[in-house]
Amino acid sequence: MECLFCKIIAKQIPSEVIYENDASVAVLDAAPRAPGHTMVLPKVHAESILDLPDTVVEPVFAAVKKVTAILQKALAPDGFTIGINQGRAAGQAIDHLHIHVIPRWGSDNGGSIHSIVTNIPKETPGEIRSKIIKSMS
Repeated sequence: MECLFCKIIAKQIPSEVIYENDASVAVLDAAPRAPGHTMVLPKVHAESILDLPDTVVEPVFAAVKKVTAILQKALAPDGFTIGINQGRAAGQAIDHLHIHVIPRWGSDNGGSIHSIVTNIPKETPGEIRSKIIKSMS
């Protein structure tokens, strides 16, 4: 087993677990961007959301919801940023799907998800939609 997150899930590497269900483990991020920054790790190894078995999607995202509620109660942030970095271009450093739950405060100097990337399309939304629809056939 070479995957760092699989080792954390197997309790071979110590971590700060704050929640666990049959499908996932939620651990505090070792390099947090905010107090309470948590990662929800599916127990099954899946590199991306596209690799996650359909049967596991619901309990993993139920864990995301539960973790968000736990952090809301414990830390009383003003909001949350919840997201996935999928692929190297998006900043994924570990090839095991993980969902970040990051508590946010009005004074944290962070931005919205819209501030992560600026790559304005040259095509219209209609043209992009046509490409998407065509690829589904």
